[in-house]
Amino acid sequence: MRNFKNDNYPQKGTNKTAETKFVVKEETELLVFLLKNINKSRNDVKVLLRDRHIFIDGRTVSQFNHILKPEQVVEVSWKKAPEEQRQKGLSIVFEDQYLVVIEKQEGVLSIATEKQKDNNAYSTLSAYVKRQNPGNRIFIVHRLDRETSGLMIFAKSEKIQKLLQESWNETIEERTYLAVTEGSVEKDKGMITSYLVENRALVVYSSQNPDIGQKAITHYEVLRRSNKYSLVKFNLETGRKNQIRVHAKDLKHPIVGDAKYGATGNPINRLGLHAWVLSFKHPITKENLRFETKVPAKFMKLFDFF
Repeated sequence: MRNFKNDNYPQKGTNKTAETKFVVKEETELLVFLLKNINKSRNDVKVLLRDRHIFIDGRTVSQFNHILKPEQVVEVSWKKAPEEQRQKGLSIVFEDQYLVVIEKQEGVLSIATEKQKDNNAYSTLSAYVKRQNPGNRIFIVHRLDRETSGLMIFAKSEKIQKLLQESWNETIEERTYLAVTEGSVEKDKGMITSYLVENRALVVYSSQNPDIGQKAITHYEVLRRSNKYSLVKFNLETGRKNQIRVHAKDLKHPIVGDAKYGATGNPINRLGLHAWVLSFKHPITKENLRFETKVPAKFMKLFDFF
């Protein structure tokens, strides 16, 4: 692959201009392109991507493996991210004309409830897109529990919402969660299968009776252990309400902070569950998109060697 000449990037010892632009000459991944064209380390480039300093043909992109096409214009902005990108309770990870991917903070509802109409991801994003154009709308595709942080997809039209929801199992390639569980999980990895049922108290529980519940399959792998806790990676094969929380309880290692499903302590003052990785095929462009967030700092503090 040919290196691209950088005529605009300021040399060491000079002041940076407000932005640096490049014209793509041949197909390549965005991270590879940036590493070849700007004098920054891999970590520094990922920070630029994360903080939405990279633009392709005028729109911000934070996905490191985004495929660039010839004649596209890549722009690196050295200014701070615009205020409108930093929303209350969430950050925008990716946005195009069809959809928005966000990272939601813990404690923020996905969508309004009867008791709480404001301070939810849906209303915040709705206000954001309407500032761009009063006629813009936002549509929820899936949800995260209030106390779960991490990645979510929202559609910008009812058509995209329908495309994503109706082809969810085929479209979603990876949904990986990180959880801190109580105690040291015995097996390094495994799979949990049950039928989930919700009772009148809105508590979900496992059954082995297929006639009364929805089939739920969860794969897990222990990444770190201490005497008191385990850091566990959960991959969803199905997406049921409270699935990981219930299956962690079934393992007899409930998620920390999850009193509803058997936890006895809350060492990090939040639910220890984070939607870490989300990978899917774009419903229109058919591009494979993969997003990975940072592990919450509160999780890492429980493991001295992490």
